[in-house]
Amino acid sequence: MSLPQDLLYSIEHVWVKVEDNVATVGITEHAQSELGDIVFIELPATGEDVIVSEPFGSAESVKTVSELYAPISGTVIEVNAELEDSPELVNESPFEKAWMIKIEVTDESQLEELLDAKSYQEKVEEM
Repeated sequence: MSLPQDLLYSIEHVWVKVEDNVATVGITEHAQSELGDIVFIELPATGEDVIVSEPFGSAESVKTVSELYAPISGTVIEVNAELEDSPELVNESPFEKAWMIKIEVTDESQLEELLDAKSYQEKVEEM
């Protein structure tokens, strides 16, 4: 499993990249491989608030529908509209092209609860 070292990870298999108080969020390679071929992504609208550990959307695959859990709380300031027409990007490029939402960080202390790449890898191996 490939894990970019510059990202943070939640135990719900969501990655986070923080730049200038904005968190870009997507699902990990592990999550997309467990789901299988993604056929539909449901995401919140710009301006909606998301709450840490609460669902912010869902990913539908040929196997199942899985909720996506917010790694931090904040306001959605951008949504990756490309996923609406091309949900398969989640399988093809989970860390680059398939980012899902950008959240304005409202509580930086929540970032401390996320895992670095090594800790996330260890959690996945324990499963």
